[in-house]
Amino acid sequence: MRLLHSAARTSAAFDDEDVVSLAGLVPVMRLAQEAGLPDLVADRVRLGTSIGCNPAGKIGAIVAGMVAGADSIDDLDVLRHGGMGRLFGQVYAPSTLGSFLREFTFGHVRQLDAAARSLLVSLAAACPRLLDNAASWTYVDVDSLLRRTYGKAKQGAGFGHAKVGGYPVLLRGLSPLVATVSTDTAAPVVAATRLRGGTAGSARGAASLVAQALGTAREMGAGTGPAPGGTVLLRGDSAFYTGAVVSAARRAGARFSITVSMNAAVRRAIAGIDETAWVPIRYPNAVFDDEAGVWISQAEVAETSYTAFAGTRHEITRRLVTRRVRREPPPGQDELLPAYRYHAFFTDTALSTIDADLTHRAHAVIEQVFADLIDGPLAHLPSGRFAANGAWLTCAAMAHNLLRAAAALTSRTHARARGSTLRRRFIHVAAVVVRHARGVRLRLPRHWRWAGWWMRLFHETHSPPLTA
Repeated sequence: MRLLHSAARTSAAFDDEDVVSLAGLVPVMRLAQEAGLPDLVADRVRLGTSIGCNPAGKIGAIVAGMVAGADSIDDLDVLRHGGMGRLFGQVYAPSTLGSFLREFTFGHVRQLDAAARSLLVSLAAACPRLLDNAASWTYVDVDSLLRRTYGKAKQGAGFGHAKVGGYPVLLRGLSPLVATVSTDTAAPVVAATRLRGGTAGSARGAASLVAQALGTAREMGAGTGPAPGGTVLLRGDSAFYTGAVVSAARRAGARFSITVSMNAAVRRAIAGIDETAWVPIRYPNAVFDDEAGVWISQAEVAETSYTAFAGTRHEITRRLVTRRVRREPPPGQDELLPAYRYHAFFTDTALSTIDADLTHRAHAVIEQVFADLIDGPLAHLPSGRFAANGAWLTCAAMAHNLLRAAAALTSRTHARARGSTLRRRFIHVAAVVVRHARGVRLRLPRHWRWAGWWMRLFHETHSPPLTA
């Protein structure tokens, strides 16, 4: 591609008051409005100060900025340009939104969390494809991550464990805890979030978060089908192998599949498995083994009965499914005896041993959500105040779910697309705002590659109206 005009004949000016660069926010925020975002926030969030007035409009502005790709408070200024004032009301300055976030306390963040969960339920009702095939298996995945911070001014920041280049390191930061809901055909959405200090262990607050996420999944329609379908399965790594988490899943009527920590009792149980019980398994896609640093595509699995949390009120006897991968000898050295690496998880599902292992390994789908959040609003935790960052995390979850619901209204392909892809195709499209028949018309660029899907989203959110 080359320019058609010389530099001397080319000029530029930012002087058109009718052009917007984020025309995709029109159908997306219409979806949010029809799903009840303003009313849900207004009913639940009560800051009680002049700076905290009109939380519905301010939260809506923050979420809209995040949908557009804002990853800091200053970036929210992207909403104030050209003809945006002719399309949206209550578009606040970043300084106003930053002051608003700093008014939050922990209790106010919990109020906003409740609004976010109710919004997700409304989006699931308006967009059935958001939780497609929920009458069969629905997966609730819980995990934590460390978002790095710099300097010592941020409240709650501390040194926590993270991996960089596959190596465990200690980094200063804050630790969000996230639970997602997904199915075999639907991409994960965020069901619950909680911000913790950087020194928090992964399981801190996990039991109550799991209970909230499982309740939200039920309200979304998960687990409504007949047996053996209609099952809600909680999945987690070894950090969440605690009696409180397992009991929370059982109280909510969900199944569980959680990686166990390798201790003496688990090793004895694995050693007691008969050699003839091991069956080969081949993974459709290669799996990366962190310990060996290699990709593996085949292993062996077996199971045995195991009593977890013995001697506590959470004691329970269920299946211990174990996968073993053969250790390869060093180059040039013959193998004397076979050696294996073992990975076990504790579950109460009725799946076969192989299917249980494949289903458990799919827990890694939550990493897709983390990648989307880090590539968007969670690139930074922008405030020095802990509660403000907690509110920012909740808004990021709402923006993620809103963008995912909008994508589900376009096509099955886009329903599983990355957030950056959705922003590039549907949000970051320029338009001219013109008066038309006592209304407003958006004139979008001709030959836009995704125009058909964009118009489908527009018509789905404007006519007929959605049922919240």
